[in-house]
This record gives sequence, structure tokens and C-alpha cells, in this order.
Amino acid sequence: MDQARLHLMLCGGTGCRASGSKSFHEALDEQLEKQGMDEDVLVVETGCNGFCAVGPVMLVQPEGIFYQQLRAEDAAELVESHFLKGRPVERLMHRDPATKKIIPRMQDIPFFAYQQIWAMRNKGMIDPEKIDEYIARDGYFGMAKALTGMKPEDIIEEIKASGLRGRGGAGFPTGVKWGFAAKAQSDVKYVLCNADEGDPGAFMDRSILEADPHAIIEGMVIAARAINATHGYVYCRTEYPLAVKRLTLAIEQARDYGLLGEDILGSGFSFDIEIYQGAGAFVCGEETALMRSIEGKRGMPRPRPPFPANKGLWNKPTVLNNVETLANVGQIILNGGQWYAGVGTESSKGTKVFAISGDINNIGLVEVPMGITLRKMIFDIGGGIPNKRKFKAVQLGGPSGGCIPEKYLDTPVDYEEIAKVGAIMGSGGVIVMDEKTCMVDMARFFMDFIQDESCGKCTPCREGTRRILEILEKICEGKGEPGDIEILEELSVVINNSSLCGLGQTAPNPVLSTLNYFRDEYYAHVYEKRCPAKQCVTLLKFTVDTDNCKKCGLCFKACPAGAVQWEKKQTAFIDKEKCIQCLACYDACRFDAIE
Repeated sequence: MDQARLHLMLCGGTGCRASGSKSFHEALDEQLEKQGMDEDVLVVETGCNGFCAVGPVMLVQPEGIFYQQLRAEDAAELVESHFLKGRPVERLMHRDPATKKIIPRMQDIPFFAYQQIWAMRNKGMIDPEKIDEYIARDGYFGMAKALTGMKPEDIIEEIKASGLRGRGGAGFPTGVKWGFAAKAQSDVKYVLCNADEGDPGAFMDRSILEADPHAIIEGMVIAARAINATHGYVYCRTEYPLAVKRLTLAIEQARDYGLLGEDILGSGFSFDIEIYQGAGAFVCGEETALMRSIEGKRGMPRPRPPFPANKGLWNKPTVLNNVETLANVGQIILNGGQWYAGVGTESSKGTKVFAISGDINNIGLVEVPMGITLRKMIFDIGGGIPNKRKFKAVQLGGPSGGCIPEKYLDTPVDYEEIAKVGAIMGSGGVIVMDEKTCMVDMARFFMDFIQDESCGKCTPCREGTRRILEILEKICEGKGEPGDIEILEELSVVINNSSLCGLGQTAPNPVLSTLNYFRDEYYAHVYEKRCPAKQCVTLLKFTVDTDNCKKCGLCFKACPAGAVQWEKKQTAFIDKEKCIQCLACYDACRFDAIE
């Protein structure tokens, strides 16, 4: 196997599987066997590569050639032309959107070139279902160092020196949290991994679990050694079947190798892990609700203090970190805290993984050094806005985050700096919006999600979010009244100050940030009965502006209901009786002629 001339690193993450990587894999195996090359060329199914926008993707090693948007019918040409005759297939390579120039090698593609890969260092590089490949890339070396050459207090001090902060959203210093749990007196302690990723547009944790499950196990064992815990749980939502499958296999392999369970590496330290599958409740991403769920109770937050470091799972001292945080731990212990702290800003060290989605060319998963600007991340790595449209805002921090307008695009990605402009780092969801996005409707969308996911335990969140949603729906339907905007602000402040947990406390953020930066859109909806972005259907006229109409017929071709009447070189006309208000004509028109 190791004597293969070429290794084809084929992305087998959920995104590429949804795009057809399995059918391509089968066709590729068939063609390699047909050409008698199945021993000369090795196909390795990896985890998520990160470049989801162009999946399925494949990296040819050691050449470094990157292929994208692969289909089963491409397999024969690839095998015949590239793998047999040595002529790479240019039509399947990445092409720069601006210059149209072909970029053959992965490291030269801007999406990859500006990243700094630490937490996701094994993405697309190993078969996640083979422990030997993880070990070959220094896997479990950090754990071995922690168990055989360091005291618990030494481990905690190294994590403190690294400056690692919780990547789940709050940004609390990881070493400090471990220190609290280490000092707590108890015969039983727990280490938990939060893989209950529920933000719309977020898929960081899922991708890390699919691509590098052993990194999570290694991080959990080190954390357990630091606080003297004997048992751990990975709380992962059932909607992540591939992540659960690969993590289950990784736990079994680690046990077989003596890297998990009794007397790990002969160190005298014992620790084991099991997976607890959640039902997908967003509120169970909150630590105390997550613990109640593991205990078999309804996932609802409880007041703090006492904090989980003193009384957590089953009232025992508990450390909970999210997937990305734990993925960094093994490398920090192996290379030292100062190594990790050498990247980032004064208060935010290391790297951060983001899931970029929305109105952007390069949808995918990126890992960047702390301190990089939003502009560089969105335009240099993300490739900018498609269809030559203008950037309008970016939602950071998921439904509990805030919308940041264009004037703050040069804000560094840093916990404190992001908070100053009205958003939060969150777990790493980044949703980009173009000029055709209605910010009032966007606030309504996020509030609808939050209201639906509220556990209902505390009145401010249960009733307050419902009332905010009702007002936003009324405004989007053209029924807004004077005073509604002021009520939204008042309700938001009350909910923020009086809700029990982080879900309720941050629930008004999308409303407050859009009111702060896009207040004119609220006024247009309420007082002018107009949606500036032309997205709120009940506020649209669905007529054609004869001055702007270029008589091109694009709206006619896009209309699925036959409501647009048009003849060559004639101005279009919309029959309102046939119009189903689907916005297809508006989306198709390039000249802003649809009112």
C-alpha cells in the first residue's frame, strides 16, 4: 500500500458526499482496476477538505494537484490522461474567478493560501478511520508527554501559557477553567466535549470530528489528566451520523492500542470516553442544559453559581470544552504553550476555525490566525460576493450574534474587537449578506429560530422572544405601526438583562445590531411601507420600470407562472393575476427594473 506511486486524497466529508463523492469514488476504483493501476494508485477517503463550494474535491499527492467538482463520468479521463499518461486534466482544476487563470496546486489557491492550519491540521491529509495515520502525524505524542512526563499542574500551566480560550463562543480561558476543576475536591470528576453544534450555517465541529476524531480523544485524555477525571462524554447531535460513526471507531481503536481505558501507556492513569447523542435542541449547546440532557433530564439551563467546575454533571466537578478547543490541546502540549501563543493578538491567541456561508463565492471551512481582518477573510479567502453584487453585512456568532456592516470590515478577528462592533465570535459561523438582503427580514429569520429553540424555562426568553418575533413579522408584512421600533429596543434590553442563560441573554443581538446599523430599513418598512431590498413580498408592487427595462427577456424566461409578458425588443409587463410573487423575475433582472 505504501509503495503506491500516487495517493489520491478524496474528500469524504458530509459536504462532498452530498455532492456525489461516493459515486465518483466507485467510478474511480472501477477505472483504476480496468487500467491495472489499482496497486500503483491508492485512493484515500479523507474527512472534510474545507473547500465545500467546489466539492467533491481530490488532492493528488505528492504532486499537490487539486481537482474539484468531480463527477463519476470524469473518472475515466483522469485515470487515462493523468494517472496513466502523466497529463493532468486542466478542465477539472481550480480557475481563478477574476483572471480565469488555472491554478493547479492546492497551496496556490487563495482559499488555502491565506489559512493557517492548526486545529484542522489533518483535514484532507489522513484517513480518519485509521489510527496509524493519525499517529504518523504526531498523533497522541502530546498525550504521551502529558501522561508520562508532566504533573497535572504542569499541564494546566502550559495551557494557560498558550492563551487558549474556549472556541465554543464565550472565549473563557481554558487553562483557568481546568484550574478551577483541578482544585475542586471530589472522588469523581468528568470531562465533556460539546459537539452539539446548532448555529445555522455552522459546521466546524462536525467537520473536525469527521476528519480528525483522534484529536478530540487526545485532547480529552490530557484534560482528564489535568483535573484527575476518570470518565468523559462526547455530546454529539444525532444529525451528525458520519461524525458519530468515525468517532465511535476512533474510540474503539484507541482502546485497542492502550491509548484509552485502564492504565493508559502504563502511566497508571485510567480514563474512558463514551458518546451521548443529543436530539438536536439548540439550547443543549449551553453547558448546564447539556449536562442535564446527559443525566436523562429535559435539556434546560440552571442558574449559576455553582459553576460546573465545582458542581457539574451529576453534581460532580466537570470540565466542558467544545470540539475545536480540544483539537488544539494535543499540539499545545507537544509543542509548548509559547508556540501557540506566538500567533494571534494580545488577548486572542492561536487560530480560529470559521464556517463561511451565505452570499459568498467560496463557501467552506477556513482556519485563520486570530487578528486577521474580516475583509481579508471574506474577500481574499472567501472570494467575495457572487454575481458582481455589493457586500452589505456579515452575521458573526450565529443567531445570537450580530450583523456587521461594510464600514467595519477592517475589524480584526479578536474576541474583544468583534464585541466592540456589536457581534460575538461565537462558535465560528459566518453568514455573508449581499445588497439584496433585507436586514429586517434577516432579524426576523434569526428570531424565529431562537424563539423556536427557547426551552421555555424563563419568562423573559419564552415570552419576550415571541413578542419580538410577532412585531418583526408584522413589520415585514407591511403592518408595522409607529412605536414598534421603540418597543423592539425596549424588549431587547429587558430580555438581555433578565434571561437565565446565554441563549436568552444574546437572543436580541440580531435585532439590536440591525437597528443600530440599518435603522433606515426599519423606518422604510414601518413608515413608507417599502422594503428597500425588495425581499418582503407583501410590500412589493411587482411592476416593471419602463425606464430601466432593457427589453432583454430575462424576467420572462425566469417566471415559472407565465405572469411576465414579453416579446423581442419590447418592454416586459407583469400580469398581477397570474403572479405568484416568487421573486424569480427580480432575481433574474440585472438592471433593477422590477419594482
